[in-house]
Amino acid sequence: MTTENKKHAVSRRNFVKGTFAGAVAGAGLLGGASMYGCAPKGEEGSTGAAAEETIAWSQCNVNCGGNCVFQWHSKDGKVVYMESDNTGDINLQARACLRGRSMRRWLNSPDRLLYPMKRVGKRGEGKFEQISWDEAIQTIADKLKYTIDTYGNDAIYVNYATGMYSATGNPSSRLLNLLGGYLKRSYDYSTNMLSAALPFLYGDDCGPYDDVYASSMTEAEANSDLVVMFGNSPAETRMGGANIVWDFARVREAVQGRGGKIVNIDYRMNESASGHPEEWLPIRPGTDAALASAIAHELIANDQVDKEFLDTYCVGYDEDTMPESAKGQNKSYKDYIMGTGYDMVEKTPEWAAEITQIPADTIRSLASDLASAEAPFVVQGWGPQRHTNGEDTCRAICMIPILLGKIGLPGTNTGQREAEPSVALVGGLPSGKNPVEACIPCYEWVNAVDHGKEMTATNAGVTGVEKLNNDIKFLWNYAGNCLTNQHGDINYTHEVLSDESKCEFILVWDTVMTDSAKYADILLPDAMRSEQLNMKTNGYTEWYTGVVVGGPAQDAPGECRTSYDVMADIADKFGVKDQFTEGKTQEDWIRELYEAGAEKDSEMPSWDEIVKQGVYKRELPTAIGLKDFRDDPEANPLATPSGKIEIYSERLADIAATWELEEGETINPIPVFTPGFQGYGSVNDEYPLYCTGFHHKSRTHSSFGFIPELEQVARQQLWINPADAESRGIVSGDMLSVKSPAGEIRIEAKVTSRIVPGTVGIPQGAWHKADMFGDKVDEGGCVNTLTTYKPTPLAKGNGNAHSMIVQVAKA
Repeated sequence: MTTENKKHAVSRRNFVKGTFAGAVAGAGLLGGASMYGCAPKGEEGSTGAAAEETIAWSQCNVNCGGNCVFQWHSKDGKVVYMESDNTGDINLQARACLRGRSMRRWLNSPDRLLYPMKRVGKRGEGKFEQISWDEAIQTIADKLKYTIDTYGNDAIYVNYATGMYSATGNPSSRLLNLLGGYLKRSYDYSTNMLSAALPFLYGDDCGPYDDVYASSMTEAEANSDLVVMFGNSPAETRMGGANIVWDFARVREAVQGRGGKIVNIDYRMNESASGHPEEWLPIRPGTDAALASAIAHELIANDQVDKEFLDTYCVGYDEDTMPESAKGQNKSYKDYIMGTGYDMVEKTPEWAAEITQIPADTIRSLASDLASAEAPFVVQGWGPQRHTNGEDTCRAICMIPILLGKIGLPGTNTGQREAEPSVALVGGLPSGKNPVEACIPCYEWVNAVDHGKEMTATNAGVTGVEKLNNDIKFLWNYAGNCLTNQHGDINYTHEVLSDESKCEFILVWDTVMTDSAKYADILLPDAMRSEQLNMKTNGYTEWYTGVVVGGPAQDAPGECRTSYDVMADIADKFGVKDQFTEGKTQEDWIRELYEAGAEKDSEMPSWDEIVKQGVYKRELPTAIGLKDFRDDPEANPLATPSGKIEIYSERLADIAATWELEEGETINPIPVFTPGFQGYGSVNDEYPLYCTGFHHKSRTHSSFGFIPELEQVARQQLWINPADAESRGIVSGDMLSVKSPAGEIRIEAKVTSRIVPGTVGIPQGAWHKADMFGDKVDEGGCVNTLTTYKPTPLAKGNGNAHSMIVQVAKA
């Protein structure tokens, strides 16, 4: 058990990336301590001030993966400043990043939603009037009953949302399941293509959030001599002390201390490689599979593959291991790479150089480094799979450690993203069983609103049923901005949602007026986690386990209420309140859930102890992906038809033969390079530049995106190479017009050699600001104004998030 330590010792836990810290230092007008919620000068350590203060523990509940720890200091029922974690070992402190430390600006924002409201203008226009809670709850209940009675429960859809994490904070499924269920969804926006594709390679149990099929970063720290990262920048996507960026900092020190190296493959010199330029290997976006294929060519040509491993553990590498259905047809992976099958093109480094913009000799050198490494740790972020060819890309990257036979051994990884802790000390509010069988890929919801009855298993990836019985008529959106801002092709999505004959009712819960909230028919003001007793485990990135219990730090403003209490009131309208609450308040549930966890884990504090100390945490042992399978493949077979790694998948071959694919779409039984829609080779005179989004340090997706101080210190800027900028007369600071086949935005220019020529990069998550009943030009610089809504072939996912073609000019 950790003990409280009020001494702020200096350690690597305190570090903040220099670029962001420097920007803050240069923005002195903002007042650093005030902005980030640190202790006001003269208050911390003052006996008088301490006596007047109360401290409430909480966490950063947005979806960066960290759930870093907060200590809210309040006076007179109002938060005045925030400390982060300072308990226990200084090397295990879940300290919030600078972004998270601005949460007080959100908590006490003048933009907070304060009252329930109903729409009075057009959908998407953002015009509302205040109503009572009684009217709001009655309207929601009436619309739910009408939808169920008229269409059925499968016409109700709970939209994907990640704006809030808490053990009891979103009981939507619990309520709706008591009412007969709702249309299910599969996958998520973060890992859609990877989640759909990797089970065909590693087995149906394989997912992007485990420590069985992937290795921990701490394992790389302990044993690796080469770390190769494809599109993985923890310094931006996973900042903060409770995030993988801290583990990665230790990995760099350990690996380089052993004489090894780090290779960071990205189209930008990202924040993880910034300051370490020797680690950056620039690549054209969406071409990672071509690079992986060329590396494979070198390993095969130089007899550096582990043939014994491939024969023992894999299906489909060469003719020796092909399934009977594909034998003698030159369909093996080796045939594809060596140019004796499929497209009959040998995947040489010279072939890949033209596609990737990486010189052939550099590719050979990387292949040589991989072949000679004792423990190569190959890891991909979730950026490479978020392209229209993402299903092939994620498998192609995994082929590198497979060919080397460097899987299940100390210091190695399976090619997936680093493992995530699987130890959850406490559970969440039980949701019950959803009686509805139908399920759609999460990115397909717009199609299900527009023409759900036409969607089937073979044309839209529907599961559970052969086809949908209904279009979506009731959209339920809690703590999410994925109706528009974070979804894709905002202009098209607006046209679908603004047509009230399609989706008949939209319910939105949130804390501020997001772009998605503008489409609500009823808009409810949510109480934030820090305004109620809350409990959450640690996040899903850094390698430890823990739990935080605390709050409320202050009263919720206006008429904001907890979602639990509101949903209990809705349940009451249907006569199921007793089943929903089981006679318990939210506080009762939190204690019950905690004590259930503590009963199973003798190391956890008692309820009284956790309430007093607020936070409990402990380290975990390292994990090696697929170690048990490697040690004994017969006793620990994979959940594939063969029980082995299926480089060639008969299941994918069957899907490719039976699904209804549009022209240009392909599903491949082996990992290949395909350009994808608006991928390599698609630029033209009208749209001559590739464009891709990237995660930005001032936001977690769109969370924090409305806080003006963050917008000033880390501005929304388009990255453009000097070669592309000069020909257009663009200099840093210019306001630009960016046009794609889907829409147009305005955004500031950042001219930098930290991005490859021919490609521009736009930070995702900026808040959409456009007259949607006028010219639709987005003044907020939201990248999803530019994405075309076209779900990917296999996953039916959001591959266009990083696959766009554009023209850029001075506005």
